[in-house]
Amino acid sequence: MPTKDLSKLIEKLNHEKKNAIKNGIYHLIQIKFSYNSNRIEGSSLTYEQTAHIFDKSALITEKNENIRLDDIFETINHFECVNYLLESYREPLSLEYLKTLHKILKNNCSDEVIGGFKKHPNFVGDSVTTKPQLVEKELTNLLQRYHSLTATSLENIIDFHVAFEKIHPFSDGNGRVGRLVMFKECLKNNIMPFIIENEHKAFYYRGIREYHKTKGYLKDTILQSQDNFNEMVSYFFSK
Repeated sequence: MPTKDLSKLIEKLNHEKKNAIKNGIYHLIQIKFSYNSNRIEGSSLTYEQTAHIFDKSALITEKNENIRLDDIFETINHFECVNYLLESYREPLSLEYLKTLHKILKNNCSDEVIGGFKKHPNFVGDSVTTKPQLVEKELTNLLQRYHSLTATSLENIIDFHVAFEKIHPFSDGNGRVGRLVMFKECLKNNIMPFIIENEHKAFYYRGIREYHKTKGYLKDTILQSQDNFNEMVSYFFSK
């Protein structure tokens, strides 16, 4: 499949989703995306456990293993977020779209606010984020700048992601919502999407932290992830 045309990929993903096809690219993306994005944020679930939840709607555990209910719900909910993206990737980003993604991701979880913006200040590492009372205004400005672009490139999508993470609009789930948004916007703009893997977590965080000085760190991490994703897509289309 030529990388310049994602319509066949999107068609295949929706076909496999609709027909519950096992061991196809939709199946693999769901498990890889949920496992890695949740693991980056501290989930204790393994790849095998994530796969078992997707395949069997059940959890396999070691004896005496303690697993947070939120880790299980966030895994299941991430699958639903991807389904939602595949149905709505053409929609423009909006405050409501971001809230909807957060609401799906955090359904049944123990968060203070689900599907709404934070009520208390939060931090990213040792960096202060946008104050709760300014979140809506700053996000609205970010969305306006983003929608004013005449064409959207991968760098524009990364720029948006970094700005979104610095605002940190939700009490929790910002990273996962942000990475889902990047995936959606890549599909919308005919750009090969990507999944940032947990093993690259340190490079990813460094890239966000250093982005105002140099865009190279984060861009390189994402380009590597994009290459890996492209390889996976090529495998399924070469069969």
